[in-house]
Amino acid sequence: MDKFTTVDGVVLPVDRANIDTDAIIPKQFLKSVKRSGFGPNLFDEWRYLDHGEPGQDCSGRPLNPDFVLNQPRYAGAEVLLARRNFGCGSSREHAVWALVGYGIRAVIAPSFAEIFYNNSFKNGLLPVTLPEDVIDRLFAEVAATAGYRLTVDLEALAVRTPSGERFAFSIDADRRHRLLNGLDDIGLTLQHADAISAYEARRVAEAPWLFPDRAGACS
Repeated sequence: MDKFTTVDGVVLPVDRANIDTDAIIPKQFLKSVKRSGFGPNLFDEWRYLDHGEPGQDCSGRPLNPDFVLNQPRYAGAEVLLARRNFGCGSSREHAVWALVGYGIRAVIAPSFAEIFYNNSFKNGLLPVTLPEDVIDRLFAEVAATAGYRLTVDLEALAVRTPSGERFAFSIDADRRHRLLNGLDDIGLTLQHADAISAYEARRVAEAPWLFPDRAGACS
């Protein structure tokens, strides 16, 4: 997955609490497990005026002009601002895939559902928890300024506003390391590829009868 160090991006304000994973990516899109292609269906039922289906060309679908994702001032957003308990509901990892597929690199909220929070780190999405009063201030600033941007700095563990105001946040050290280095579960395992290969070769030599297809190649 992509490394996350610092993102300076337009902020997409979704001013609702308890946004569940079915709202982020509706259930009909869960048939695929490819991790890609979900961006056009992010917030599908709020974003479009018709019913979406997997594989549908979204370019000609009628847009809901009242939903923030369709407003030009938020085009190209990389930071999503939300209210408490973001990502609640079912455990679908597709919700994170849809956010990342759209281009969202960080979500800032007062709190997150635990499974969504855990899934985010496995897919290069940074969930940032800030106090509710800070979130209130950020929503007000976004509303007042078209193209409002925030800098989310994982190395410094801080969110910075255009005026230079700084809000610190905390992340578990292991998760921070994984994001900074672009390591998902597979990437972590592959860091030990040489040791794994050495162990496999040793086992073949020690017990060749367990590996009839490989014993001859290693003898």
